[in-house]
Amino acid sequence: MSLIKIAHTIANEDQMKKNSYKATYSPFRSFTRDEWKKLEEHPMFPISDIDLTKLQGLNEPLTQEELEEVYIPMVRLLQIHITHYRNLHNERDVFFDNSSRQVPYIIGIAGSVAAGKSTTARVLQKLLSLTPEKPKVELVTTDGFLYPNDELIKRGIFNRKGFPESYDAKRLIAFLSASKSGRENLTAPVYSHQYYDIVQNETQEIVQPDILIVEGINVLQVPRSADKRRKKRVFVSDFFDFSIYVDANQHDLKQWFIERFLTLQKTAFLNPDSYFHQYAKLSEKQSLEFATQVWDTINQPNLDLNILPTRFRADLILEKGECHFVRGVRIRKI
Repeated sequence: MSLIKIAHTIANEDQMKKNSYKATYSPFRSFTRDEWKKLEEHPMFPISDIDLTKLQGLNEPLTQEELEEVYIPMVRLLQIHITHYRNLHNERDVFFDNSSRQVPYIIGIAGSVAAGKSTTARVLQKLLSLTPEKPKVELVTTDGFLYPNDELIKRGIFNRKGFPESYDAKRLIAFLSASKSGRENLTAPVYSHQYYDIVQNETQEIVQPDILIVEGINVLQVPRSADKRRKKRVFVSDFFDFSIYVDANQHDLKQWFIERFLTLQKTAFLNPDSYFHQYAKLSEKQSLEFATQVWDTINQPNLDLNILPTRFRADLILEKGECHFVRGVRIRKI
């Protein structure tokens, strides 16, 4: 063998070792869809009876196959975590010789605008509630913790709606703190996508949930380096027992957002009471240009600066391919 071939062979072996090292010591275990679906081949309950139309989002196809191959294994994994969480609670009661109220198991779901977080949250809420224990599962979105439009305008950040500074973080953290303190009755503010604002004098009533799902683009965010001088060090994610990030290619995310806007223009925007009724009569070209501008100037910068950097803080990453169907899953090692 020539010296050149020997050198190439050594170089290739070194590269393989480096790749193996990186794979071996990644904090996540990666599964293809085919590998993931084999983890739980037999559904725990007849999912054929579930009305998928009540769970799927706009322009987000949801099939029984997706439930069986992606969500059933995820629910089984969550059951393992929740069971150990409950057992730990009982063992601590024995240790302290004191019976205490169980507090909700909190699941956080994060991801970009148009990624399909809401669909994931609704599916998990439905499936978890059907498990043999029949837990009470509540779902709260962080949209309700946005500042009202009047306040956003007053602060000069109305065009940064969805950025970290547009949320009433103190109120959201207080809500989660109360939940983890065992408070029986909780209330959360309600957001209307039709009015594009907080609904005044309306709240979501939450009474002793076993599981609480908190969904929103901001739930895994922490202050950037410029904010580190602030004394406040409590984050929303500090209250999560398990967290999920819904991931997708940025090209797909942009396309899904634009398609959703064009669909809403032909449906919800036609309602005169809708905040977006002003865009209902835009031409197809104008609509495409407007939706693209919103993505490029608001959603993309927010994704780059605040949302995407939080992806690897999650316990589980759902990797979506075309048409919102999951192509892979990453699980944080423990």
